[in-house]
Amino acid sequence: MAVTFSDLHAESGLKSLDGFLSGKPYISGDQLTKDDIKVYAAVLAKPGGAFPNASKWYDAVSSQLAASFPGQAVGVRVCGKAAPAEEAKKAAPAGDDDDDIDLFGDETEEEKKAAEEREASKKASSKKKESGKSSVLLDVKPWDDETDMKKLEEAVRSIEMPGLFWGASKLVAVGYGIKKLQIMLTIVDDLVSVDDLIEEHLTVEPRNEYVQSCDIVAFNKI
Repeated sequence: MAVTFSDLHAESGLKSLDGFLSGKPYISGDQLTKDDIKVYAAVLAKPGGAFPNASKWYDAVSSQLAASFPGQAVGVRVCGKAAPAEEAKKAAPAGDDDDDIDLFGDETEEEKKAAEEREASKKASSKKKESGKSSVLLDVKPWDDETDMKKLEEAVRSIEMPGLFWGASKLVAVGYGIKKLQIMLTIVDDLVSVDDLIEEHLTVEPRNEYVQSCDIVAFNKI
């Protein structure tokens, strides 16, 4: 609620203000508001002893402005002294609208840009980084030359888990009629451990019926 008083440069205006402030510390109640700032801006100097309520109110507003908004209260006096010109902003046109006096000042273009950049940086840092991937070449060895290599490969490829993708394969002669399965696979690093794949899936039941051991031949980050 905007509060106005007639000519506060004259005794009649100060008398009206003094009477209005009887029994309360500020214009609109118990706290400093824009109404206080507007009226304070219109008072040229601290009211004299003939206006005790207005004088006490003036000191209270001065103290709050000096402590909280140094150099920011345009067109008002802090502790009886005008705010330095280099710190003051241009005063808004006089009027009854609450927006005539902005305690906090308008946000500048530079401040807006800085705030946008901080927000963008915050969002970018909060995004989860995409997990890396690796390409692995694996040797899967059978027990002997009587192991059914077709079933061995089927057993290997039957392993399914998030982040595991089986690729091309071939049989490579080892010697004495024994062949090993050489197979490519791609893994998502955060989801699949090749060591765990071998120890917990490839060389345990039921696949250890065909698989005797596994070796990592090549491991490359994609």
